[in-house]
Amino acid sequence: MNAIHVQNATVFLSGNKVLKGINWSVKRGERCFILGANGAGKTTLVRMLMGYAWPLFGATVEVLGSRFGSVNLQELRKKIAWVSPLMHQWLGDHEWTGREMVLSGPDATIGLYRTPTQAEEARAAELMEALQASHLRERKVTTMSSGEQVKVLIARALMTNPELMILDEPSVFLDIAGREFLLSTIRRLAEQRPELTLIFITQRIEDILPEFSRGMILREGQILAHGSRDEVLTEENLRRTYKLPIRLIRAENGRLWTVM
Repeated sequence: MNAIHVQNATVFLSGNKVLKGINWSVKRGERCFILGANGAGKTTLVRMLMGYAWPLFGATVEVLGSRFGSVNLQELRKKIAWVSPLMHQWLGDHEWTGREMVLSGPDATIGLYRTPTQAEEARAAELMEALQASHLRERKVTTMSSGEQVKVLIARALMTNPELMILDEPSVFLDIAGREFLLSTIRRLAEQRPELTLIFITQRIEDILPEFSRGMILREGQILAHGSRDEVLTEENLRRTYKLPIRLIRAENGRLWTVM
């Protein structure tokens, strides 16, 4: 059974064709990466999967068995954990604390709009401690570094038992230590939740853990390659994607690094 099924999806934003005829499926429980340079359409694809951007008439978008156009998107979003370092841009004038952002997870809102239960408070505290983020409980999200915000957003994502987790360039603003901590957290999550469908979006090859066994490359709004990890992450595909003479080095832990 598919967690994601997209057919013939073309998306225009501000008059520009950002996605062009996307056909893509992800099975439940798969760990899939999406690789692409800036402007490839990665974030627009996520917005479409979340119901914040809509394809032209004639497309099919199904997420977790629900077909867009006949589903309550607010309820569907409660089953999806979306982690993006850009989510803080949606805060508006609110000065939410780290604790409040984490507690908003069960409602799929950006910020807390009700009184949480004691069980939710305990769960939020447990998650923030596990992510070494307890000191951020009463800090305003707008005053946090990008790495601190990502920790809070991961805790928020884990407040429920999501069926699908979308990690939208979560390490883009992190330093090396922060990136490796994040990747180790993702690895543990993949081990502990084998039924969880994981989508990891990035522009950096070295961030793609071996756990992500399938994936695709987006270039200029189109799918350049898709399939198994070894089929997609080839020197030829990466050279076409980035227009650079890329060579790949495989580390002992299975991660790939690029040199030129």
